[in-house]
Amino acid sequence: MPSAGAVARRRVHDGDSATRTALLDAAEALLLEEGYAAVTSRRLAAKAGTNSALLYYYFANMDDLFVALFRRGSERSFARLEQALDSPQPLWAMWGLIHDYSSTALTMEFMALSNHRKAIRAEIGAASKRFRQLQLKALTRVLEGYGVDPLEWPPVSIIILMSGVSRFMLIEEEFGVRAGHPETVALVERHIEALEGPRC
Repeated sequence: MPSAGAVARRRVHDGDSATRTALLDAAEALLLEEGYAAVTSRRLAAKAGTNSALLYYYFANMDDLFVALFRRGSERSFARLEQALDSPQPLWAMWGLIHDYSSTALTMEFMALSNHRKAIRAEIGAASKRFRQLQLKALTRVLEGYGVDPLEWPPVSIIILMSGVSRFMLIEEEFGVRAGHPETVALVERHIEALEGPRC
């Protein structure tokens, strides 16, 4: 006879429901508003308008919930990246995606959470490798089309620089430090505009 935990884990795959979605939405909102430490079963149930018992009906434990939330966000990010890279101005679209502070803030909360939860660390590692490969393959093709020398501008370095700029500026803004941010954004965008023209 399966254990209660095994049954709970299977229920995660039973399909979506309004309650499960509400719990994930509430967890995402708490992560963004107050940070991962605020995501407790009691706070989560209250924000979702349900009770703690239902939380454990849909998720075996809090790690299960965090993994489900991260996977949902990852799939959205993959879909947005594919859409961006298929646009007429893929570099502008990719920069907009990377420079989306709400997405970056959520990613950073998951990174902080991964210091305490190994399941999240494993998910982030797997998704990041997949995401980086997709970015690299697409950006290499785009830059080749623009005649950019990959030795002078390695696509993987461009990805890291763009991502790093956004994350670092977000960290500084949390402390009210914005000196140099407009100039740095303008520098990145001048190089993009040189290849793709003004953002449409």
